[in-house]
Amino acid sequence: MTKADIVNEISKNTGIEKVTVQKAVEAFMEAIKDSLVKDKNVYLRGFGSFIVKKRAQKTARNISKNTTIIIPEHNIPSFKPAKSFTGKVKNTVKSK
Repeated sequence: MTKADIVNEISKNTGIEKVTVQKAVEAFMEAIKDSLVKDKNVYLRGFGSFIVKKRAQKTARNISKNTTIIIPEHNIPSFKPAKSFTGKVKNTVKSK
């Protein structure tokens, strides 16, 4: 499902114009990005959490050049689904 599909679905279910829904969806995603950039996690009860994870420094190999490089410690965005959400997906997949 793409962002356009989500906008169409919300517009169809609510009766709100697609342009308005698209602005709201984009503002929602921008708010999550801005929060994570500021190192603040986003918690949506019943859906999940958008969190910032810290990756430790590690050594990696460049096979083509046969060299080792050090990847420094860095932060990455991550999503952790809520237990109810995970359970719902698991049960739906099993029944198919």
